[in-house]
Amino acid sequence: MSLSQIAINMLQAAWQILLELAPWLLVGLLIAGILHVFLPAGFIHRHLGGKKFINVFKAASMGLPMPLCSCGVIPAAIGLKKDGASNGAAIGFLISTPQTGVDCVLITAAFLGWPFAIFTVFSTLFSGLFGGLLVNLFDAGDPPAAAPVLKNNSCCTQHDKRSWKTIFQFGFIELLRDFYKWLIIGILVSALITVFIPQNRLQEIPLTQGLSGMFLMLAISLPLYICTTASIPLAAALVTAGMSPGSALVLLMAGPTTNVATMGAIYHSFGKKVLGIYLATVAGLSIALGLLFDKLPIIAHQAPLHTHHQMDILSLAAAIILLALLAGLSFVDLRRKFHKKPASCCHPHS
Repeated sequence: MSLSQIAINMLQAAWQILLELAPWLLVGLLIAGILHVFLPAGFIHRHLGGKKFINVFKAASMGLPMPLCSCGVIPAAIGLKKDGASNGAAIGFLISTPQTGVDCVLITAAFLGWPFAIFTVFSTLFSGLFGGLLVNLFDAGDPPAAAPVLKNNSCCTQHDKRSWKTIFQFGFIELLRDFYKWLIIGILVSALITVFIPQNRLQEIPLTQGLSGMFLMLAISLPLYICTTASIPLAAALVTAGMSPGSALVLLMAGPTTNVATMGAIYHSFGKKVLGIYLATVAGLSIALGLLFDKLPIIAHQAPLHTHHQMDILSLAAAIILLALLAGLSFVDLRRKFHKKPASCCHPHS
């Protein structure tokens, strides 16, 4: 296969992935913007104090729809701890939030089917709850800080924030900017796998199957930053190539929650015992839940949906819009990078 043919096949595969991804990602970004604007200020902080089961459950549950990646959730979780949340509630939030979100659920359903998406939501909630409860059980930690007093002394009221402009600015610009580079990388890597690894080829390689395949995904996921949204098409491509859905689940659970930056922040803010519980929870439960999912034959072996995608006008319009957004963000970042004015040592004398 010539280089030109490889390039054409890559572009075609990437375009098919974009057609499947774009509608659901745009809907998810819109919902994330609405949540950001209409969720009352201080709502989360008021419900996460204390070390009871319900506090950890609320924290893990509230993390499910939150549009935060692993880098964005670190300051949020530390902020919750400082504002009165228990260590367990903060860790429960820290585990559940980056694994999924409103956009991720929709995209997972589009690529891997609704059974997989629903099981992912269950896995996310269970892992956040389990990890948070373990932290409260084995780590005394510092006493929660006093609840913050919210003052309404801003010149901008909550009503002023509630505009479509603010919703679109947050969802389609600020939030997308946080992970668009990884989204592009994820699409390209997924296209690469689609082009170079024939369907079901990985089934012929023992290392990629069963428990060994899950440990392989875990080893790849632990040190690296893998954005959830970007990793979904990658996981679907791996399943199409022959890896088990359980291994894909390990990638989607461990990838977004563990990386060097996250580990360092947890160690610094919560201590080594909490870090150990955090890593043991994510690693152990991702493997256990992956094995469980592979034991559900009717659900687990549903074919990834993106392999038979039919283009329609909605998908085409969404893909064009998303492509324009990605191009715009890339252009702005490149312009900032290459058009920085160097500080001059020569100034005109007045």
